[in-house]
Amino acid sequence: MTRERARQLAEELVGRMTVEEKAGQLRFDAPAIERLGIPAYNWWNEGLHGLARGGTATSFPQAIGLAAMFDDELMEEIASAISDEARAKYNALSREGDRGIYHGLTLWSPNVNIFRDPRWGRGQETYGEDPTLTARLGRAFVRGLQGKGKTLKTAACAKHFAAHSGPEALRHGFDARVSEKDLEETYLAAFKALTDEGVESVMGAYNRLNGEPCCASSYLMEKLRGEWGFQGHFVSDCWAIRDFHENHGVTAEPAESVQLALKSGCDLNCGCTYQHILRALERKMISEEDVTRSAVRLFTTRFLLGVLGEEGSEYDSLPYELVECPANLELARKAALESCVLLKNNGLLPLDPDSCGTIGVIGPNADSRSALIGNYHGTASRYITVLEGIQDYVKDRCRVLYSQGCALFEDRVEPLAQPNDRLAEAIAVAKASDTVILVLGLDETLEGEEGDTGNSYNSGDKADLLLPESQRTLLDGVLAVGKPTIVILLAGSAIDLSAAQEKADAILLGWYPGAGGGKAVAELLFGEVSPSGKLPVTFYRNEALSEMPAFTDYSMTGRTYRYYRGEPLYPFGYGLSYGACEVTGLSADRTNAAVRIVNRGPRDTEEVLQLYLRDEQSPFAPPNPVLCGFQRVCLAAGAEKTVSVPIDEKAFTVVTDTGERIPGSGVWTLYAGFGGPDARTEALTGRKACAAQIRNPQ
Repeated sequence: MTRERARQLAEELVGRMTVEEKAGQLRFDAPAIERLGIPAYNWWNEGLHGLARGGTATSFPQAIGLAAMFDDELMEEIASAISDEARAKYNALSREGDRGIYHGLTLWSPNVNIFRDPRWGRGQETYGEDPTLTARLGRAFVRGLQGKGKTLKTAACAKHFAAHSGPEALRHGFDARVSEKDLEETYLAAFKALTDEGVESVMGAYNRLNGEPCCASSYLMEKLRGEWGFQGHFVSDCWAIRDFHENHGVTAEPAESVQLALKSGCDLNCGCTYQHILRALERKMISEEDVTRSAVRLFTTRFLLGVLGEEGSEYDSLPYELVECPANLELARKAALESCVLLKNNGLLPLDPDSCGTIGVIGPNADSRSALIGNYHGTASRYITVLEGIQDYVKDRCRVLYSQGCALFEDRVEPLAQPNDRLAEAIAVAKASDTVILVLGLDETLEGEEGDTGNSYNSGDKADLLLPESQRTLLDGVLAVGKPTIVILLAGSAIDLSAAQEKADAILLGWYPGAGGGKAVAELLFGEVSPSGKLPVTFYRNEALSEMPAFTDYSMTGRTYRYYRGEPLYPFGYGLSYGACEVTGLSADRTNAAVRIVNRGPRDTEEVLQLYLRDEQSPFAPPNPVLCGFQRVCLAAGAEKTVSVPIDEKAFTVVTDTGERIPGSGVWTLYAGFGGPDARTEALTGRKACAAQIRNPQ
């Protein structure tokens, strides 16, 4: 169905409604209108890395882990699987009369905010710190969710518009002051890309942007509906419109907040403020035309989904058996394998289960289900922790010992015990083992969204980049034993692993790898597959926080790999493998790079080839080379080939201080490698990126 036809049907249907009925349809929990044959519909559903909060669903790695794959093709497959399950559940549950929250077809995903500060608890929901990577992966996710049929399979949502990345504790009254340059270059880029992709909805953020609430910003709405030509519907973040009068203080009471939001173009209210629409109408603060306009947009989406009218949807027959089906579970396993990032390896990995002797698995995240799933998760029918994955893999080929080692963040496991009550056991396990696997990190109780975590003292954000003190004590104690030690980090953000980098033999970053992620981690440890994930965020040392702008400062100066002047612990784009792939040649024009690569190692390897561009002369260019292309490549042992990688055309532009995007200087250096062209990557990998000059044709 075309949008034009869907809009015509929506206009006809809305034209038959009373103003009271229209007003009710602008709530996220839209009631049925039985006289018109319109069923109830709840707009609120989540699909960040699998269907969330609505029962059983396939559990994929958290979004930041999906970003580490650097694989837009797999990202689209994952989103398609999520939308298949959404349709299958909607079909089955609506037949049972369940049209409640978390069971609809409007998925409020993806989150394409920029992970600008490593303390932000919701950064795990994003695709990292780079606008180009975020835009490309976000577009793939939208394609997968919405499908390629005559109707939308599900409706995707680009959130949170805009300049929203903490602090969580301040978000309901915070005013993000952002320059025109940073808006165009960083904060709005992915939203523009998803609009170009045809994303069906956009969600406004809680905060203000340069004085205006994001859910009623004339600046943002003009960008979205004017300059970019967005045709879908706009939804508020949940209870964000209530913030207008309760926290931002830009209105005095609910009816004024309705007036500001509705007239600005916010069609759907996740929250309760639009219950005051009729009062605002009575006081002539809004008109019936304002209500009608938004109702038509919302019903246009419902017709595009094929859930109204006689035509239906080609997805109406998708069966419930698609939920957590074998194909989707295998897709989740593949994603987990691609997402894990090998940060250090002195040769200990991969392990041989027939010769590694007794394995000691230690740590608070070793047997934790919470550490598998991150936030905004569904319910899996089976969970495989890292401990279980290792036990399942080795079976009876070697002995596996286990100790929790410590509590996740408290100073003891048992309330009546002495501090560090599991430390002695952990040391004993380490001493009795030939190889130690130490599983540390965070979970959704320590980092996440304000109100959803147990980290009430920081509202879901991190105070610093350190592991909790209990885990630092455990790490030091186990490393002091001196056994070959692998550290596995399960977390959704940058953690300072300096002690492990100095003393451990290997470090594997597993993110939150999904409910079955322990199986994938084990397969990587034992060499079934070579690690191939790359960091979508910079891992800083904790001391770097004192060099950065304040958390509340939205300037990009000194932030992310594009503007950070210091030496990171692990750079953006970094990640090791068991192979030995190198770039041996590079030539390029302004559309494509021809990259000669070779695998000098003894095993087949999958890698992520990355392109970075530096404008050598423009005063408006970022100080460091910027990602402009990437591609996953497979190389057999000893093989050599030339790969063609498209270059993002925006890389040859720069953004002025007034926010105008203009052509660059005409003198650029292009870099190609399996990491970034920075000194730290070179030091960690022993390989230097290949460079080539590109100039404007004379």
